Amino acid sequence: MSDTPTVVLVHGAFADASSFARVTSRLLDDGTEVVVPAVPNRGLTDDAAYVASVVREVAGPVLLVGHSYGGAVITVAGTEDNVVGLVYLAGYALEEGESLGELQGRFPDSPLGEALVYTPFPVPGSDEPGTDVSVDVDRFPEIFAADVEPELARVLAVSQRPLAAAAFGEPATTPAWRTRPSWGIVCSSDTTINPDVERFGYERANMKVTEVDSSHLVMLSHPDRVVDVIREALASVASSSR
Repeated sequence: MSDTPTVVLVHGAFADASSFARVTSRLLDDGTEVVVPAVPNRGLTDDAAYVASVVREVAGPVLLVGHSYGGAVITVAGTEDNVVGLVYLAGYALEEGESLGELQGRFPDSPLGEALVYTPFPVPGSDEPGTDVSVDVDRFPEIFAADVEPELARVLAVSQRPLAAAAFGEPATTPAWRTRPSWGIVCSSDTTINPDVERFGYERANMKVTEVDSSHLVMLSHPDRVVDVIREALASVASSSR
């Protein structure tokens, strides 16, 4: 088993694994092992179980990095035995029994709420459809990717991975940040998640916090800042294991 952590990058809602492309390439150039799974975005419990199964397949320690809703996912999945640290990017750091909706509800709404689109999808074995949540394509660039190149933002807008509405109400189990060292990036110009939601969760978890003047998609608009934090986390967990 290797002592060098593998970085597992967990995307959030309205995005997919390609949102980590610029971070992934930099980490690979460092010689870091990287895994970037496609998260189903069907619900917190199921998504965390899927990411946990990916983590268990890694033969060695894992540093989990979660963006946005992916922060909630790594909060739950990060209790796997080989997870040695957590990095949150504009993410939700939930407490036990807390849901996305509950945490968000403590703070003023961001512009995201009025730009959401709700679409039914079939649920196998059920007569009742589920509901997918996505961002209005025309408003996606300004709300989600304001400092990403316009040509890229318009591609991202039409290639969203929606989040099932049920995920907003699912409570987290015991949070991994209680027992794992954690780092968080606050996107101070975020109009998808109120930055105070990020700050509150990070401070509650006693994380080391970095603020970046960024839109929600910090890993595309400021990949070097993100990689710097990941490198710091890797160095810290590596030194503590010696």
